Amino acid sequence: MLFFKLSAFYFFYFAAVGVYIIFLPKVLNDIGYSTKDIGYVLALAPLMRFLTPFLFLKYIKLNTNIFKLTLVGAVLSSLLFYITIDNFYYFMINNAILGIFLSVLLPYVEVIAINNLGKDKYGKSRLYGSIGFMLIGLVLAKFLSNPYNALDFYLAMTIFTAIFSYLLISYDINHKEQKGDDSFSLLKYWPFWLSLFLMQISFGGFYNFFTIYETAHGISLEVTSYLWAFGVICEIVMLYFQAPILQNNLLLIIKFSILITAFRWFLLYLFPDNLYISYFTQSIHAFSFGLYHSAVIIYLYKIYSNKKLAQQFMLGVAYGLGGFVGSLIAGYTYGEYLFLYSAIIAVISFLVLYSY
Repeated sequence: MLFFKLSAFYFFYFAAVGVYIIFLPKVLNDIGYSTKDIGYVLALAPLMRFLTPFLFLKYIKLNTNIFKLTLVGAVLSSLLFYITIDNFYYFMINNAILGIFLSVLLPYVEVIAINNLGKDKYGKSRLYGSIGFMLIGLVLAKFLSNPYNALDFYLAMTIFTAIFSYLLISYDINHKEQKGDDSFSLLKYWPFWLSLFLMQISFGGFYNFFTIYETAHGISLEVTSYLWAFGVICEIVMLYFQAPILQNNLLLIIKFSILITAFRWFLLYLFPDNLYISYFTQSIHAFSFGLYHSAVIIYLYKIYSNKKLAQQFMLGVAYGLGGFVGSLIAGYTYGEYLFLYSAIIAVISFLVLYSY
């Protein structure tokens, strides 16, 4: 039953992420937002994911009551999308508030998953998130004649995410009374954290502008959704079969995943209108997200005693601050050299971690 509940959570959570990443930039572009405006808007939620964990470092205890509040807040923020999306400043504020709630939700559940399933079954549960992401990419493209349809899908996915999150609270037994760990240190493993930060900056162009980039080079929105889906299929295969790989040196796996990601971005820069190359680069998503993400999650679980806080900071430093900076850079550099800059940043991420 736990495996089912976790799988359902991942499915709906990442289906919501799929709406946000794949289609929201296109929706904002269609209703008149500039690429810079899109970069600013989408940067706010990641910034909040970075700042929020610092509150839990000293001042707030992440318990079941706080978690329940985040579920209600996430649903309300999603509902407010309908009211705020036509106003740049209101929508920015709403995204910032949503980012606060999301910075708590996923790390809380990730610890439950790893603690109860172990790394062998974690990947098989987590792959349902990839399935949700893929299906939303395939389905929503057919209903986007009205941009606001994306908001309906996002709200529905968020509500289901909140329901299954609530059902998982009872499994948080071992960590229910865990308090802030004063010994928690980012500086102790600073090359790892810096590399993690840079890696996610390199994803800024992909997460925020891949759909716009591909359609601008003559690939239809529907085919672009197939590209997203193909990348996720490759990710699913990796998540299902990755357990034996993760028995090896996790840092070596992380380094390899970063290096092949740099190659991926460089190919997108060199061949922006080549559909076959685009499909090949999407196949690399199995390594640059699927394997990389799992290796990072498990590595942090091993080296830190305060496991929830470690996962919060992973989400905050990588998908938070890294996503924030990546969104801003992508918004300013969108154009011919977008993925060349992404490739250079990924190479720097690899070099930082190379001798670690």
